[in-house]
Amino acid sequence: METQPHSDATQREGGTIYHLRNVVLDRKSEGVSFRLNVPSLQIRQGEQIAVIGESGCGKSTLLDILAFIAKPSDIDSFRFRPNLADSPTDIGALWDKKQLNALGDMRKQHIGYVMQTGGLLPYLTVRDNINLSRNVLKMKKDDTVDTLARELGIARHLDKLPGTLSTGERQRVAIARGLAHQPSIVIADEPTASVDPFAAEKIMALFMELAEDRNITVIVASHAWRHIKRLGLRRLAHHTSRSEDGRTTETVVNG
Repeated sequence: METQPHSDATQREGGTIYHLRNVVLDRKSEGVSFRLNVPSLQIRQGEQIAVIGESGCGKSTLLDILAFIAKPSDIDSFRFRPNLADSPTDIGALWDKKQLNALGDMRKQHIGYVMQTGGLLPYLTVRDNINLSRNVLKMKKDDTVDTLARELGIARHLDKLPGTLSTGERQRVAIARGLAHQPSIVIADEPTASVDPFAAEKIMALFMELAEDRNITVIVASHAWRHIKRLGLRRLAHHTSRSEDGRTTETVVNG
């Protein structure tokens, strides 16, 4: 373990948060099989990563692996180091030992998740939805929620219920919630798929700016490469192949 705290300059340069080698997840259902194969993947602190592809290519499965939701079938190496001053955690060992509480605690503390549909609780106000992760972690009250709401242009909606907002406004609330507990990583699964392309690009640009200001690593799954490319995200290389009968699919991801 490193004993000296990193300087601001070192933090900006970034260190490796995720290190995966030969991580595989196999799924079978009704005679149809899917394999996600990750021979090598490294993601550094502060990076903005894009996983691009059509539905069914394994984008969401990869995100679930990185969020410790989906258990891989095989792991050679899966290291996670959200705080660069700490030693990496062996995620494979935690899965092997069935330490689901430890995996869940790391997910709650270090990862924010932005769902395609927002995933807001309809009976909570916008303010309470944004504050949800902070309350779970028992973080002290400060101006974080108000600041994020102001930066995302939703401050006037804080006391409203999500059902009264537009789709784009709900996605901004979901982004604020994903950032509010100051996680090391925010994972976003098609976060702007439900809004029109112009609004999607505007929301995504704002999302990336807020994450960069906070040195938060962002991993986004999307099928819209055009506006993702304009934002300068690093695209993970992947290739999907299917058998002639269509019953076997394999996606290989490297990055």
